[in-house]
Amino acid sequence: MLDFINDFISFGNNLLWSYVLIFLLIAVGVYFTIYLKFSQFRFFFETFKILGGSKKAVEGKAKAGVSSFQAFCISVASHVGTGNLAGVAIAVTVGGPGAIFWMWIIALLGSASSFVENTLAQIYKVKDKNGYRGGPAYYMEKALGKRNLGIIFSILITISFGLVFNSVQANTIISSLEGAFGLSKVVGALILISLTALVIFGGVKRIAQVAEVIVPVMAVAYVCVAFFVVFKNITELPNIFRLIFEGAFGIEQVTGGGLGATIMMGIKRGLFSNEAGMGSAPNAAATAEVSHPVKQAIMQVFGVFIDTIVICSSTAFIILVSSIPESANLTGIQLTQAALSSQVGAWGNLFIATCIFLFAFSSILGNYYYGESNIEFMNGSKTVLTLFRLSVIGMVFWGSLSSLDIVWNMADLFMGLMAIMNLLVIFKLRKVVLKVLEDFIAQKRAGKDPVFHAESIEGLLHAECWEQNGDDAKERDVNQNAA
Repeated sequence: MLDFINDFISFGNNLLWSYVLIFLLIAVGVYFTIYLKFSQFRFFFETFKILGGSKKAVEGKAKAGVSSFQAFCISVASHVGTGNLAGVAIAVTVGGPGAIFWMWIIALLGSASSFVENTLAQIYKVKDKNGYRGGPAYYMEKALGKRNLGIIFSILITISFGLVFNSVQANTIISSLEGAFGLSKVVGALILISLTALVIFGGVKRIAQVAEVIVPVMAVAYVCVAFFVVFKNITELPNIFRLIFEGAFGIEQVTGGGLGATIMMGIKRGLFSNEAGMGSAPNAAATAEVSHPVKQAIMQVFGVFIDTIVICSSTAFIILVSSIPESANLTGIQLTQAALSSQVGAWGNLFIATCIFLFAFSSILGNYYYGESNIEFMNGSKTVLTLFRLSVIGMVFWGSLSSLDIVWNMADLFMGLMAIMNLLVIFKLRKVVLKVLEDFIAQKRAGKDPVFHAESIEGLLHAECWEQNGDDAKERDVNQNAA
């Protein structure tokens, strides 16, 4: 039965990714890159100014939402996980070294889509008891007036991230622990669901506290180890880049559909890793308290850069310099573990196991938050929320024990459906983003720290958190000045 389901899902994936998504992702990314005049690159160094302002704002504590940096960390917590360690290994195994090049391309182009979706999330965010919330479902309702469309997206993202993607994270965690410590899958699954339940039943604040500690420390540690491997094999770098570029353009794979597999795997695993244009990161971006929507969009684009260009590339270089023989028959996280161990010794296996546990566990928490936020959009029922939490725990247990193929195939299918829906919506709303971006640029040219008001954009409606009226506007202005 499972084989039949897996074959059916694979058939849907082939249709979706071969004929729809590859074209759509690249076409929309190129369009937004030109339409917004390369904004994903132009404001790269602005990121560090925003980070500085974010830290001052945190010290001031006069905020309704979380800081720009905290919102950035929430989204990175969801991004950085199995896609960076296991997903890259799968891409190299199935698509060859050239898949890495297409991961880079989809990140650079996709960051333009990320810029658009995160700007929209900020414009149309709403206030709640914890500060702010928002995302694609919210701008579908407020900007397009289509609440039913927002509900469909909310259902998709709740199933995709809260359930399917969390089974992927759990699958990788258990495979990693099994490879490093010989821990049985059942015991590992029981430990994992216990930790997951402990955090998600503690609410969003506990999720944020755990993720904020885990992600920065392990990300820095992992990149440092990867850089050590690169420098140790510095003379191999020209050959590594040759393999990547030759594979990317099919110099060795022109026949037999090899080039198509390379491109498809690079784009699939790249999108799974950085989520640019998928509509997930805007749920975190909307929680930030910033003086202008574009500021948070710039931060989120930086997250795509960190995720793919830095961390995914680090994993790719570790694998490609290790020369693990094909006869070893390794894939996923176990290939990454074996590759690092071949370079640094046996402790590399334990290090990767620790990294993937912490990365993927934080991703489970971040993914859960996306689902909770969208349940709030649909009805906010405590009963529904409790059932969702129990379902998350059930999917974490199921994913821990399932085969790698069916879990990743389900992730690809749901990810594709979400991406198509979100990309079509943000394309329709592109003019709003352009006007808000022009407002940001005009203020920067005038030497100001940009501050946004909905009234500055003609015809902008339902941007309630940016309207100048009553006490809310006064309080917001105080917060903006503090930032």
